[in-house]
Amino acid sequence: MHEKYSSTPRPLPALNALRAFEAIARHLSFARAAEELHVTPAALSHQIRGLEQEVGVALFHRRTRAIELTEAGRLIYPGIHAGFASLRNAVGQIERVRGHNVLVISATPGLVAKWLMPRLWRFLHAHPDIDARVSASLKLTDFAAEGVDVAIRLSKGIPADLHGEKLFDDAMLPVCSPRLVEQGLRGAEDLPRFPLIHYDFATSMYAPPVWTDWFAVAGLEGVGGTRGLRVNAADHALEAAVAGAGVALSHKLIASDDVHSGRLVTPFGPELPLRSGYYFVCPKGHETRPMVRAFRDWLFDEMAETKGKWGTLSPDWRVAG
Repeated sequence: MHEKYSSTPRPLPALNALRAFEAIARHLSFARAAEELHVTPAALSHQIRGLEQEVGVALFHRRTRAIELTEAGRLIYPGIHAGFASLRNAVGQIERVRGHNVLVISATPGLVAKWLMPRLWRFLHAHPDIDARVSASLKLTDFAAEGVDVAIRLSKGIPADLHGEKLFDDAMLPVCSPRLVEQGLRGAEDLPRFPLIHYDFATSMYAPPVWTDWFAVAGLEGVGGTRGLRVNAADHALEAAVAGAGVALSHKLIASDDVHSGRLVTPFGPELPLRSGYYFVCPKGHETRPMVRAFRDWLFDEMAETKGKWGTLSPDWRVAG
């Protein structure tokens, strides 16, 4: 006689107990998990004891000053962690439907501070039915998990599962306060007499060219390329340059407004073209959504204006026309 097996799935443990396990395993701390879940460590300990009794195995080794997962705990954690991530994503989709008139925009911090924010009011004024939320981040965007609608990213290309259109072919170029030109910064050969400002990119995903790269293209030898002021934000580097702290090697797009307002000048070349460009990016298929399409069209118009202004710079690199 063949043994019969029930097709009824085994009941899951209580959701609160699983949530307690996931938070504790992620933090490896009852105290930090309790703070996240707004309960007491004692309440979490009670839930975990109940969960361990229900599944019939210990899930944590409790040490004097630390805890660690048992073999069983390590086995079930990835699935439970992924399950709660899916739940959070699903609830986030509800939030997006409820806030259907909110456009969530992600861009790099320097671009947000120096280019996007001074212009975004024009988009909102032209589309009063749309609200915007801006997220400044250097990391790659997870559109679904983060609830992002559109992104502006500096990249060599766009993954096949995303819709991307190039906005701007960027380059690096020296910029400084007009005061430094008045003090004798006339050509690249004068750089050894002036401080350099360095932008240390805060992620390994993209590393822009540095002063030593520019010196090589400019044909300068024997010039110290590491001296001077170091910052880890592009807009901070530009503000330091505006204040006269030195010469910054800046992304052309991010420096646009300061150059064309006269706060900064481009005292000499050459430009150092990048293999990366700025792209408009959204999930494939979302480019036809009315809000996304409206923002995309506005963005390309603004970029065209910025490109046009760069064309007004006089040939000697010194001033805007």
